[in-house]
Amino acid sequence: MLNFLESALDLLRSLYPAFPTGIQGGTLLALRVGLGILFVLHGYPKVTHLQQWSESLEMPIYLCFLSASSMVLGGICLTFGLLTPLTCLALLASMAFALVLEITKGLPFIANDPYLIPAGEYEGENGKGEPPSQEKAFVYNLMLIVLLAFGPGSFSLDAWLFGTVL
Repeated sequence: MLNFLESALDLLRSLYPAFPTGIQGGTLLALRVGLGILFVLHGYPKVTHLQQWSESLEMPIYLCFLSASSMVLGGICLTFGLLTPLTCLALLASMAFALVLEITKGLPFIANDPYLIPAGEYEGENGKGEPPSQEKAFVYNLMLIVLLAFGPGSFSLDAWLFGTVL
């Protein structure tokens, strides 16, 4: 059993690049915490209104549950820098799926700026708000790829548990 645990820890350690300190570590901390909070804020309403969300997307509720719960749990893990590579992979799967849904709906990559939309035509199918586009899911994917490539930084539970800092 001890060999299994050591092997599991070695596998986890191999997933991490070095843990940068200084300005790089601080920048990764800001990115990770900001992104984590955003995922929790976006995921929580989806979890609490799962049926409505599932119906609006016309997707099976179990897929919506997986996506919403990955946002909430993944957001918490990102905020603390815990299991960051695995968290990023789970969130990337969810955000890649969101991007595919937006592409298949024919949404534009970047929506028209709301200030350029004529008065009275600003309301969409979900009421007033930013016109839908692929942009948000694309940007989330990019930020997750950065964290996956560079790791959580030295100001993280991952660095404390698994790594050596630069």
